[in-house]
Amino acid sequence: MMITVIVPIGLLIALILLKKLPYIKGNVMICLMITGFVALLMGGMYNPIDWFKAWILGLDKLAWIIALGLFGSIYAETQTELKTLDSVLTLLRSVFGKSPRGIVWVTVIALSIAGSLLGDAVASATVIGILVIKVLDDLDIPPEGIVATITAGAMMGSIMPPITQAIFLSSALVGVDTSVPCNYTYITIGIAIPMISYYLCRHFVKIDRLPDHLIPKGTPSELMKGKWLTFIPLVWLIMLVLLDAIWKINVVNILIGPFIKWLSGIVILKGIANYIVTYLIFATIISFFYKNVRMNGLRVIKKGVINAIPGLRVFMGSALLLGAFYSAGQIQAVNNFATNLSPNALKVGGALAIIVIGTLTGSQSTAQNTIFSWLAPALVNAGVAPDKLAVAAAHIASGAQGFPPTSITALVVCALVGGVLNKKVDPIKAMMGYFPLSIYLVAVGFLFLYI
Repeated sequence: MMITVIVPIGLLIALILLKKLPYIKGNVMICLMITGFVALLMGGMYNPIDWFKAWILGLDKLAWIIALGLFGSIYAETQTELKTLDSVLTLLRSVFGKSPRGIVWVTVIALSIAGSLLGDAVASATVIGILVIKVLDDLDIPPEGIVATITAGAMMGSIMPPITQAIFLSSALVGVDTSVPCNYTYITIGIAIPMISYYLCRHFVKIDRLPDHLIPKGTPSELMKGKWLTFIPLVWLIMLVLLDAIWKINVVNILIGPFIKWLSGIVILKGIANYIVTYLIFATIISFFYKNVRMNGLRVIKKGVINAIPGLRVFMGSALLLGAFYSAGQIQAVNNFATNLSPNALKVGGALAIIVIGTLTGSQSTAQNTIFSWLAPALVNAGVAPDKLAVAAAHIASGAQGFPPTSITALVVCALVGGVLNKKVDPIKAMMGYFPLSIYLVAVGFLFLYI
């Protein structure tokens, strides 16, 4: 029954918003865990052993995200030690230094381009987003605004061609060639990028001009003199990702394929075998060839781990909630809700089911695989054009994966921002910061169901 879904989600939102509750006080990890236990109980699971199994299931499903948060934080600390982030900051300021809004626009565009080449929001936010955190912080943008800006750019990039997992998956499930859906998506995201960039600037940028001491003096080549070598680990990381994404050359598998295959079969630890995580580890190793990183290696690793802890706590709570939804039947309840709809309600009900699954799991691919796989044939039979149906499903699922409270991309970026700036980040507030983008994507999806 859908009540087993509605009550836990409503409770989670209430617990997070009621920050004066004794003991809880809006702590996201505690709120997520309480909601997870409620979901288990409402699903008829009363045995603590089953609760533990559900938590392990959730940890296993989020294993690569947890590994990404940990190793991404260590990688970020090596780049801080190398002053790579300062070099990026200098380069951006030398080109756009007199315009705070210009820096935000460039950030969103750069993340969108990166996402369109990688086809993955988390990868884009990790590889590129981490470089601009301090840049945005110097614009007096709050941590939640920084998360919103990076996540928004990464989300738009992940659905925009030429490499777009959402469109490719929906087209495959419908059974159509990807060319027409991709062409539509160039238009929809082409509209979204300037619109969302303008919104982010109006909502988060409160200064019209950088203070004089933050404006670089000199040309880009003068300011970057002697700093280019610090970009080698970053360039190596980007090349690893692009080789895999565009030419399907996985350097890590070529070098240590048997070990990666063995590791990918171990519960939870398989998260380390994720390709983005392995690339981060390789880039971190390259960073240790630099003397200043190598000499301070223990301190760098320790600080990276410490910085990752706040984000890891949130992932622990998210794992229990996610495992509970799978184990206690909430995911199946949503599936049953959609399958029992009449043909006239199939469009709206099916779209809502995709939204609910995307919201609960924070994953557009899960929403499409669990709902759209059987919904697609029914909607084609109901008269929806296959090309437009593929666009609709991709946009609805992509928008839903960014909804509070379990947006995986936003949670990863929260961990990175909190680690780099050593500041507390409110995940729900951050997710609401880019919420207009999520609404836009869902609205576009509904539009393509009816045109």
